[in-house]
Amino acid sequence: MEKLNVLYEDNQIVVVLKPQNVPTQSDNSKDIDMLTMVKAYIKEKYNKPGEAYIGLVHRLDRPTGGIMVFARNSKSAKRLSEEFASHEVEKVYYAVTTKIVREKNKTLINYLEKNEKENIVKVVPMLTNGAKKAELNYKELENDGEMSLLEVRILTGRSHQIRVQLSSFGYPLYGDAKYGKNKNMSSKNLGLWAGKLSFTHPTTKDKMVFMACPDTSKEPWKRFKMDKYFVR
Repeated sequence: MEKLNVLYEDNQIVVVLKPQNVPTQSDNSKDIDMLTMVKAYIKEKYNKPGEAYIGLVHRLDRPTGGIMVFARNSKSAKRLSEEFASHEVEKVYYAVTTKIVREKNKTLINYLEKNEKENIVKVVPMLTNGAKKAELNYKELENDGEMSLLEVRILTGRSHQIRVQLSSFGYPLYGDAKYGKNKNMSSKNLGLWAGKLSFTHPTTKDKMVFMACPDTSKEPWKRFKMDKYFVR
């Protein structure tokens, strides 16, 4: 089991860094997942009998890495879940596209439909039965002459949203075999990282702000000056 990277913890929450290609929770692959890792960490550290309670209040796609918060009791889980559901939580992602974007700052709006059996999402007409509105805003931070580094803020929380929306507008993400259909697969890392997370603490009501830079020794992050976007 990969060592858990804990950014912050108290008796209400645990904030951790999810590596890329690790599931958020148990799936058919039976690979070790973040929820199991956090439970094991709390159980061992605090010598808890039985299984430790950990509340899953949001998710990241398996290939996406970055910051996640987990609740340590049901009361905090309820409050954090409500924050996420009402879009009070600020989430900032960093995405690398396989082409340079033409418009440097843009809001994308689509309607998405998910095939649960195949775990794939597609853009569909607005009136499609079961379609859900997806909205995000991106701005280009820099480019290397071939690819763009984008700061992405999602205004809705849909499965695979960033990957699907950017691909539908002609900007598939680096390393995205599912939605990109591109040959630029020099690393297993998807060009998507949850780098900033800001929320209200469930009991103290303090504003909690966390930032974490991806591994700049790896593709595609080493192409850009990532460190400068994570200075407080």
